[in-house]
Amino acid sequence: MPTIVVEVMPKAELLDPQGKAVAGALARLGSAAPDQAGATFTDVRIGKRFELTVEGEVTEAVLAEVRRLADDMLSNSVIEDVVGVTVLDAAPAA
Repeated sequence: MPTIVVEVMPKAELLDPQGKAVAGALARLGSAAPDQAGATFTDVRIGKRFELTVEGEVTEAVLAEVRRLADDMLSNSVIEDVVGVTVLDAAPAA
């Protein structure tokens, strides 16, 4: 059965206290400094991921319903944005 993934993130202009806490922890653990690959972590944002398993085919109508649910129920439009709705293929039958 296919799975539809909905990703929700805090609006970019709002403070993300959980992300700030994780960024502070990374700095305390030494992970904010450049790593072996030269990457420096400067910000962390924490969001939500919803996985909806669908029985049957994922049609445009099904995706439209998921987008409506994402906007109306899965996210708080005052403080969050729906940033992604993707379909994962079902695992092949054994």
